[in-house]
Amino acid sequence: MEANKILFITQEITPFIPESAMSVIGKELPQATQDMGKEIRIFTPKWGNINERRNQLHEVIRLSGMNLIIDDTDHPLIIKVASLQAARMQVYFIDNDDYFHNRLMTVDKEGAEYADNDERAIFFARGVLETVKKLRWCPEVIHCHGWISALVPLYVRSMYKDEPSFRESKIVISLYDDNFNNALPENFIQKLTGKDIPEEFIADCTSPVTYTELAKLAIRHSDGVIINGDNISPELIGLAESLGKPILPKQSPEAYAGACNEFYNKVTE
Repeated sequence: MEANKILFITQEITPFIPESAMSVIGKELPQATQDMGKEIRIFTPKWGNINERRNQLHEVIRLSGMNLIIDDTDHPLIIKVASLQAARMQVYFIDNDDYFHNRLMTVDKEGAEYADNDERAIFFARGVLETVKKLRWCPEVIHCHGWISALVPLYVRSMYKDEPSFRESKIVISLYDDNFNNALPENFIQKLTGKDIPEEFIADCTSPVTYTELAKLAIRHSDGVIINGDNISPELIGLAESLGKPILPKQSPEAYAGACNEFYNKVTE
């Protein structure tokens, strides 16, 4: 089956933030996929180092306004959008004053990891999925990039499993060399469980939740794994292999987009 609707959920995308391996892929892969005639949507966090005026971001009122409850606290969901004119693409930004406004990515200006990175990942994942629901769009493949997107596979397979937009979706996770160093807060798993996510969905997730444990959680609930780094933990690759997940090895830049789209077709067979 050929996958024609691809949802890209990426931690970084150039030119909104400085170039990195992930941010370049975040722009070039969706663009190449669209050039192949596919229908795409792109979501990324509205990090505090994104200049809204220069990049002409504006709020989408009809998509904003929902409150997401995390650890018994309401957090307003704000959706912004900007266009990449040369690439003919729109990018949706997930924003919130508590988690993203005036705040950088994994670490602050002093290089310290944010203590609420776990809640930021929860908010981002749920914010993306709630917005796609509002768009009434049904992606055939969801491609996740970066630790901030790592909870998307879990949510799609649990609390959103009966949602029409995602009922037929296959999920692909890309593994990069980037990670975080500190374990997530001790009550992270508690924040994930409850009426929306049965405990069996995270039974294999051991505490403290390190980057490796978070990546394992994403792999378990994904349908395929793409290697995007040179130093990916053998433990993660071994888990994917043991679960029988299709794996796309690291590709050259020239072959990357074509190989990814062939991989999308493979996981939707």
